[in-house]
This record gives sequence, C-alpha cells and structure tokens, in this order.
Amino acid sequence: MKIETLKKILNKKNSKVEFSIVTNLNNCNSEIFEPGQSLSKEFENYRSQIENYFKLRKNGIIEGTELFVHNYVKPINVFVVGAVHIAQHLIDLVKNLNFEITIIDPRNYFTSKQKFSNVNIINEWPEEALKKIETSSNSALVALTHDPKIDDPAIKHAIKNKFFYIGALGSKKTHANRCNRLKENGFSEEEIQSIHGPIGIKLGGNSAAEIALSIISQLVLVTNKRN
Repeated sequence: MKIETLKKILNKKNSKVEFSIVTNLNNCNSEIFEPGQSLSKEFENYRSQIENYFKLRKNGIIEGTELFVHNYVKPINVFVVGAVHIAQHLIDLVKNLNFEITIIDPRNYFTSKQKFSNVNIINEWPEEALKKIETSSNSALVALTHDPKIDDPAIKHAIKNKFFYIGALGSKKTHANRCNRLKENGFSEEEIQSIHGPIGIKLGGNSAAEIALSIISQLVLVTNKRN
C-alpha cells in the first residue's frame, strides 16, 4: 500500500468517515472508495459490486475477482439516559465494540468522575441535550432512569428521529404505563412497538452487570440485523 493512501486512511478514520479500502490481491494495489467519488480504471468496472459491499457493511472478496473490500464504519452513537450503576457496566462492555456512549443525566450527583471516566457526560435534561446533538437513524437510545420526566422526552426524540434502537428499563407494568403516555401524546402503535421494553434479552440475571450484558446483547443483535 502506498504511503499516501495509508495517510488518507488514517485521516479518514480519525474523522470518523465511512469508506472502503479496495485491494487487488494480485498486485496489492489499494484504493479508497467513497460513495459519489471516482475510482481508477483498475477498479471502476467493479463499482456496483464495491458499492453493494459498502452498503451492506460487508467485508470480503468480490465473487469472480481478486478484489478484496474492507469497510470502515462510523461508530454507532448510543445515548444512555441515566447515570446509574448499569451504565457503568455498559461502558465496560462496549470498549471493544463499535459503539460510542454519551451519558445524559440532569442529576449531577449521579455523574461523578470517579464513576464515569473517559466518557462524554451531559448534565442536562434529555429534551435540551438532544436538541444540541446531531442524531440520526444510526443512533441508539438506552433509557435507564425509570423517571418519566427524564426518560419520556428522550424516547419521544428517539422515535421522531427514527433511532434504529430504542430500549427502556422497567417492569412490564412500567412499560405499559409508558406506552399509554406515548399514545396519549399522539404516537402511533407502530412507533410505540419499536421500543424494546422491558429492555434487553432475557438472560435470567438480575444484577446490574447481567442487565447491562442483556442490553448490549440486544443492541448488538439489532445492529447486525440491520446489515
């Protein structure tokens, strides 16, 4: 790989831009692919196949060729509402996964630096905090407070902005009450059903660490189903 190409790859990774590296395994020539950008003659004839690998976030050799496609995908933004004990375990579990966590909680006493180091913390009400953050269908929400004043505005924002994953902690009764409030606020049955509540995959555990594991397991499952 040429040093100029390697420098471009490092810059794009640092900028968190999504792109692919296409490599000819016969001669080791490599090139960066981005949607809408031109390719050299060596790779242009395979643009549709390269684009398909990029869209599917799929790595591998294009059938019938010696071209290997490797994708660099932006980290998924996970907004955790509630700086509770479960959130600490979530941070530990995502260290080696393609997730970036932001914790939102207006209660300053829950977000001491001793509990949460090396993570973005916003001490504001979710309704105000999420207005200032760029969110998209590549975002996920994990609501953990049990407090409708804190969780509900975040859930409403996530539904309106089509987050691919929305999960909320609480019992079946708590979730039923949550759904009723959303219905009273004009949300459709389909929108309400998009919420994973009670949150997480049923693993049978009750500790904070086990609940965090069940949440991350569900989030990974939903993430991979999109691709």
